[in-house]
Amino acid sequence: MKKKDFDVIIVGAGPAGIAAAYKLSSAGVKVIVIERGAFPGAKNVMGGIFYRKAMEDLIPDFEKTAPLERHIIEQKMWLLSEDSALGGGLRSEKFNKEPYNCYSVFRAKFDKWFAQKAIEAGALIINETVVKEPIVEDGKVVGVKTDRPDGDLYADVVIAADGINSLLTKALGLRESITPEKVALTVKEVIGLPEKVVNDRFGVMNKHEGVTIELTGPFFEGMTTMGFIYTNKTSVSIGLGAIVEDLVEHKANINDMLEKLKAHPAVKPLIHGGETKEYMAHMIPEGGYFAIPKLYMSGFMVCGDAAMLVNAVHREGSNLAIESGKLAADTYLEAKKSGDFSAKKLSTYQKKMKNSFVMKDLKMYRHLPKMMEDKRQLLTKYPQFAIDAAYDIYNINGIPKIDKIKAIKKRVAKLGYIRMAKDAFDMWRKIR
Repeated sequence: MKKKDFDVIIVGAGPAGIAAAYKLSSAGVKVIVIERGAFPGAKNVMGGIFYRKAMEDLIPDFEKTAPLERHIIEQKMWLLSEDSALGGGLRSEKFNKEPYNCYSVFRAKFDKWFAQKAIEAGALIINETVVKEPIVEDGKVVGVKTDRPDGDLYADVVIAADGINSLLTKALGLRESITPEKVALTVKEVIGLPEKVVNDRFGVMNKHEGVTIELTGPFFEGMTTMGFIYTNKTSVSIGLGAIVEDLVEHKANINDMLEKLKAHPAVKPLIHGGETKEYMAHMIPEGGYFAIPKLYMSGFMVCGDAAMLVNAVHREGSNLAIESGKLAADTYLEAKKSGDFSAKKLSTYQKKMKNSFVMKDLKMYRHLPKMMEDKRQLLTKYPQFAIDAAYDIYNINGIPKIDKIKAIKKRVAKLGYIRMAKDAFDMWRKIR
């Protein structure tokens, strides 16, 4: 290596990159973060739910100053058909006590705040700069080339946190191009509503309490799709994500799908009279455990969306990103003691990730993406059966309950007892 400008170069100022930058800078490491957006958070999108634990371990008192919207006291799941919604979930007073489990947030605000914390710790953040390719010498990553004049930078280690389309990870051969079945297109609108209206419609007492609703079912016509509704202080976030392969095969327009969702009879009253304040779209990795690339090589580590770290089952992403950024930083700090940044030394990062909740959770659900692709009845026929059965039981029309139950049993037989039992067993077996 000709020179060393920094100890560590981090590409991407999302949660993973900033988490690594904060931890390293706090330990006295000379760090630069290169962000292609106008500011951290400018290009970062998520549904809007942020889980506390990963951040609390990094900045214990973050809740005192972070731009948070509402802490979530109720989490619901709705199965949607064309004209109905069958729901369940959990509302707990335990979620209404500190430390809170999770919050609704706006990434543009939150990421700017988080980046400022890293700057205060000593990190240098350069915006509106594109990293074009890694610099490799003798099989070791020693820096990056940027689009700025004389913009080549050198360091002991480069950490890629540059999102789902990670140029660096692909350029180094750690990851292949993402295929349509491993990525979701997500769209989201922020709909402004008065604080009291949000409180009344979602059954909460004040602007600090919030609700989430996840939506799936036959309404989405067999596509692997998840909708969401999250409360903010004076707005509601509504959106959905669909696997790109499904969108192509069904010739579906995701914007039309969002408009249809907003018009659903169970959804429309929640956003009625609101004004669209924001619209955004983003690609999200959905391949799960089997889509995760090798996370290191000599002089290089990868984390966050660039490493495909999203738990689609629980809609978790930012907390996984932060955890991976922290563990990448830990790995560098250990390697720095010996001055050894070889692949063998940095392989500790992969081991740390393997032992973390991130990889353990993703491994637990590793077979579900393929199962959802192969067993579309889990998204269509079974939810529709549950909705229809619930309607029959609740509809008081003079038909005795015993006759209704007999009719429901006939429908179960039509679906196939053996098939349903096999699907239930397969589901259990794949998440053991």
